[in-house]
Amino acid sequence: MLLSLREATGPLYRRVYLALKAKIRAGGLGPATRVPSTRALARDLGVSRNTVMLAYEQLAAEGYLVSRHRGATSVAGVAPPRPTPARPAAERPAPVSAYARRLTARLDLAPSRPPGPRPALRYDFRYGRPAVDEFPREIWRRLLAAHARRASSDALGYGSPAGHGPVRAALSEYLGRARGVVSDPERIVVVNGTQQALDLIARVLLDPGDGAVVEEPHYPGATIPFEAVGARLLRVPVDAHGLDPAKLPPAVERPRLAYVTPCHQFPSGVIMPLERRLALLQWASRVGAWVVEDDYVSEFRYEGHPLEALQSLDRDERAIYMGSFSKTLFPALRVGYLVLPRALVRPFLAAKWAADRFSAPLYQEALAELITSGQFERYLRRAGARNAGRRRALIVALRECFGSRVEIAGENTGVHLVVWLNDVRPRELNALIARAARAGVGIYSVAPYYAEPPRCAGLLFGYAALTEGEIRAGVRRLAELL
Repeated sequence: MLLSLREATGPLYRRVYLALKAKIRAGGLGPATRVPSTRALARDLGVSRNTVMLAYEQLAAEGYLVSRHRGATSVAGVAPPRPTPARPAAERPAPVSAYARRLTARLDLAPSRPPGPRPALRYDFRYGRPAVDEFPREIWRRLLAAHARRASSDALGYGSPAGHGPVRAALSEYLGRARGVVSDPERIVVVNGTQQALDLIARVLLDPGDGAVVEEPHYPGATIPFEAVGARLLRVPVDAHGLDPAKLPPAVERPRLAYVTPCHQFPSGVIMPLERRLALLQWASRVGAWVVEDDYVSEFRYEGHPLEALQSLDRDERAIYMGSFSKTLFPALRVGYLVLPRALVRPFLAAKWAADRFSAPLYQEALAELITSGQFERYLRRAGARNAGRRRALIVALRECFGSRVEIAGENTGVHLVVWLNDVRPRELNALIARAARAGVGIYSVAPYYAEPPRCAGLLFGYAALTEGEIRAGVRRLAELL
C-alpha cells in the first residue's frame, strides 16, 4: 500500500492514521477492502508495529475500519462520502433566524481599519475609555481575594438571575441617595453591562413591527438590538433641550418604548429640563409605552448639583432605569443593572435566566462591599475632580488653539465633548482623521451617531483616560494639522 506521511504533522501514529483516512475517503480503498496487517504495513512504512496498531485502533473507533474473522481488518462496508470542494462562504445560504439576519445586516463586526500596523496614538481621544490606570487596584484585589477565600459551597453554585442580594441592596440604597431613584432590591436585576440590559429590553418589550422611540442623534448600542427584534425606529429629533415631547408619536403608531438619555443626551450632551421629563412620562402613560432611561455617566457633573434621575418623577411605574460601572470603574467588570417597574420584574428575570442564567457572583460580592464601605463614592469624588480638570484643560486648549473655528457642546456633564469644526467640510473629515492618526492623535467623527449625516463636521472627544498635559499636547498637534 502506497501511503505518504509527508503531508501530515504530529505524532507518527497520527500521520499514519490521517494518511489512511484520506485514502479511504478519497475512494482509494473501497468498502470491504482488506487492509494490510499491522506487521506488513509497519514494514512497508519503516515504522514500528505499535504505531500502525494505534492508527488502526483510531480508525476502527471512528468507524472507518472493522475487524473480520481470524483477525483480518478491512474497510467498513459503507464508505463515507467523498469530500466535495467547499463553496465559498459568501455563496452558502445561512439557515438562520430573521433576528440573526437583521442583526448581522446592522452590526458590522469586521475590522474597521485596513490590515497592517496601526499608527501609535500618543494622544487618543476615544470616547468611553476610563482612566483604568488610576483605579484603586490594590483595594479591588484585596476585596476579590477576601471574598474568594471565604466563598462557601453555595456561593460557588448557581445564583439568582436577579443578581447577588447584597449588591442589589447596596445599589438600591446608593441610587436612592445619589440619584433619587425610587427602588427596592426586589426591583433590581443585575446584568452583564448596559448592552445586555438593552438586549433584554428589546426582547421582553418589543415584537416585530412595534415602534421604538429613539433620540436623533442616537446611541447605536440601543438602536441595533431594537432593530434586531424587528422593531420600527421612531426617531424624534433632539434640540437644545433634549428630546422634544411635542414630536412624540401617537398611539396609532404602536410605540412600545422610548429610549432616552435625559441627564446627558448621547452624543450631544444636552440636558432635558423638568417640563419635558414630565411631558415624556405623561405621554408614556397615555399611549401605554415604557420609558427607558439610560443614566450612563451622570455621576460626573461639573456645574451645579447632580441632577436627579427622570425615574424619580415617575408615578405610574412606566420608567425603566439602567446604569453600569463601565465608565465609573472599568469596562471589564461587566456589571450593570436595571431598576424595573414591579410589573416587569418577573418577565425580565425569565429573560435573564434564558440568556445566561445568572451573572458571575464574585465581582458582585466585591462590588457590594466597595459600595457599602464608602470606598466607591470616595473614588467617584476623586475621579470626578480629575475629570473636571481634564474637561477644563480640553476646553481651554480648544479655545486657545482654534478660537471661533470650533463650537463646543455637552461640556457640563459626562466624559466627552462634541466639537463642531466650522472651517472643515464633512467630506474632508475622514482625511483629517487619518492625518491625525499618522501624527499620533486619535480623533473620532460624530457622524456614526446620526441617521442622516450632519451638515457640519463634528468630532467626539473623550478625555477621561488622558492627563491634562496629554490633552493640551494632543490639541496643539491637531491644531498644527489644521
